[in-house]
Amino acid sequence: MKVCGIELKANNMILVVLDGKEFVDLKIKKITLENDEEQEDIRQFCNEFLLFLEHHGIEKIYVKKRAKKGTFAGGVVTFKMEGLIQLNPHCEVELVSSATVSAYEKKHEIIFPKALNKYQEQGYIMLLAKG
Repeated sequence: MKVCGIELKANNMILVVLDGKEFVDLKIKKITLENDEEQEDIRQFCNEFLLFLEHHGIEKIYVKKRAKKGTFAGGVVTFKMEGLIQLNPHCEVELVSSATVSAYEKKHEIIFPKALNKYQEQGYIMLLAKG
């Protein structure tokens, strides 16, 4: 089963894909929403994401939750992107808490694949925790 882990930061959707337990090194590692106030940019972002899901046969998506209030609250744009992710017709979406990711990280020694970028690590850990 191919699963995709997504972490939303600023206007970027950071992507990590596992096929079973194997890391898949993809050419596309993030998708950026250039301007969240422009309908055409939102459409382009959405289309790029849907093509990514279809092209790679993603069956399930895990999205790292962001706080809705407080010091570490997620930005408005990330919540807009999350809504677009949840509307995709291709696969199920599950939100994963930061606590789940942190707990897994504390209990397990994680060896990151060489091809994994530093900015993809949280998404990778999230997928391991849910796997």
